[in-house]
Amino acid sequence: MELYKNLSKLNELSEIVVEKANLCRSDNFSAKIKPEYILIEQVVTSIDHQNLNKNSENQVQNNEEDLNKNNKKMLEHSSEDHVNKKFKRGENKKNERKQFVKIREARLCPFIAKCIECEYGSKCTYNHDVKAYMENKQKDVSDICYVFEKYGKCPFGISCRFGSKHLEKIDDQNYRNLINQDIYSNDKTVPIYNVLNSDLRTKLWKKKYDFKFSDKIISKVNELVNKNPNTALKYHRFKGTLVNRNDEENKPEEKTKNEPRLGSVTDEELIKMRTAEKKVIDWKNKLYLAPLTTVGNLPFRRICKEYGADITCSEMAMCTNLLAGQASEWALIKRHESEDLFGVQLAGAYPNTMTKACQLIKENFKVDFVDINSGCPIDLIFNKGAGCALMTRIDYFQKIIKSLNTLLDVPVTAKIRTGIKEDVFIANELVAEMKTWGVSMITLHGRTRQQRYSKLADWQYINDCAKSCDPVPLFGCGDILSYHDYNQHMQNSNISGCMIARGALYKPWLFTEIKEQRDWDISAWERFEMLKKFTNYGLEHWGSDSQGVETTRRFLLEWLSFLYRYIPIGILEQVPQHINQRPPFYFGRNDLESLMASPKSSDWIKLSEMLLGPVPEGFQFTPKHKANAY
Repeated sequence: MELYKNLSKLNELSEIVVEKANLCRSDNFSAKIKPEYILIEQVVTSIDHQNLNKNSENQVQNNEEDLNKNNKKMLEHSSEDHVNKKFKRGENKKNERKQFVKIREARLCPFIAKCIECEYGSKCTYNHDVKAYMENKQKDVSDICYVFEKYGKCPFGISCRFGSKHLEKIDDQNYRNLINQDIYSNDKTVPIYNVLNSDLRTKLWKKKYDFKFSDKIISKVNELVNKNPNTALKYHRFKGTLVNRNDEENKPEEKTKNEPRLGSVTDEELIKMRTAEKKVIDWKNKLYLAPLTTVGNLPFRRICKEYGADITCSEMAMCTNLLAGQASEWALIKRHESEDLFGVQLAGAYPNTMTKACQLIKENFKVDFVDINSGCPIDLIFNKGAGCALMTRIDYFQKIIKSLNTLLDVPVTAKIRTGIKEDVFIANELVAEMKTWGVSMITLHGRTRQQRYSKLADWQYINDCAKSCDPVPLFGCGDILSYHDYNQHMQNSNISGCMIARGALYKPWLFTEIKEQRDWDISAWERFEMLKKFTNYGLEHWGSDSQGVETTRRFLLEWLSFLYRYIPIGILEQVPQHINQRPPFYFGRNDLESLMASPKSSDWIKLSEMLLGPVPEGFQFTPKHKANAY
């Protein structure tokens, strides 16, 4: 904080500052900052660059030596066939992301932490030595436990990093986890739904879950689509466009007259009947928080709901991981009680895996709609045939939508991009086909896969697609950062609503601005209180022990890597801020505002320490999401 003191005195309106302000005014890609807040250059601490370079070279050499040692150890334990093979260094081996630091204390048994007898006794693999644990336990962050204050009992007991008030010491080996009887109730639990139970997880692990219903639907849909393809389009992988199929492929097969049937309803008739049984959602003029990988977690969605988001959706979940019973993947679809209109976004490449995952969700969890991710541009997802690749695999895409539409009693939606290759748009032809497949709503991101975020979203093309998609509602997505942007798109296009993604990461109060039609000059202290609320929600969701604290810190830092890009309205010379505009170096109206505007991860860590205490020794942070756009 000392770096930002008295900056207004040091940064007088010299000719250099005025010239820099004039350059920003003439540049469409620079945010217009008031001259009195502009810095001539970024404030950094004095560093001996020569020593820094030497240290970095030594560090690289040490890392390579450690890597070679590890490889030799692996060779010793490997079979003779692999002894002579060379270890190839992976693409991301040098990319050290050390957010997951090793917690200093040994993990305490969850039963002992709750001050109850362990059910596994001597067979338990966790630590039972409370005295040794307390000696090595990290210092408490605070003496106020948010979970205890809200529910009257903290489930983490001895291991809680905020537990000084709800722990009573009996002796060195025994503690009592206190309960506030005025608040606590056995019926009062954390209001989170869609939690994977152990019985279901075991069935998935052992592959004993009954998917006969899904198999019947998949085989019937495959038969119907193969005999009577509704779409006459095919993706041309070299041109990147949708082209008509050969005339021979478009010729419908001669149908024989169906004889009247007696008995039970067939699967073919079931497919025709399911549409009327679906839950109906009014999508018109809803504010939709986009499914955001990593940063769109449950605590963040709670923040956005409080600011006025109407629709929330889980992070992207891979259906193959769900079917494998991965607890970390199932954790993505957890739902808070405040999320009154909540959907799950699934990514998959084939109808069988997608349909089986949806059967699991339908029979065991509570959702309002299922969204198909057909817009993810990441190579790892695309190369597997999921995400954007579904836009090129139209037959599979059609089968997935029809299978899910048959199986589920909630609406099926899809999120797509304008195309795959840069400046080659295919969404207009695709949405015209998709509306015949039974999709309830389509979201269109106004960029192609190759563009990523390097260009502005094409809202004129989104409007053209909305006309082709009618009467199926279409939501537009891209570059909305103020209520001015929202009004412009809603008034000048035929879309049914807007999905907000990066704009919500920069300023979650954007939903309030849109509903109240005002520019909110939110103060730094209000933003800090928002971060404090996020950490409390995180401790409630991920836990208040050391592992939960560091998990909350990691997701907080991921969010701060976007949040710093917001420019306070009182500092802007021209309102509103646009999402593609980068500001010159500037300082805030107070120390906290200056700290929140810093692009340095070391300052984000300082903010996290103000909320979650000091970071563990050796802690480093590198943002997971790096884009070439601002």
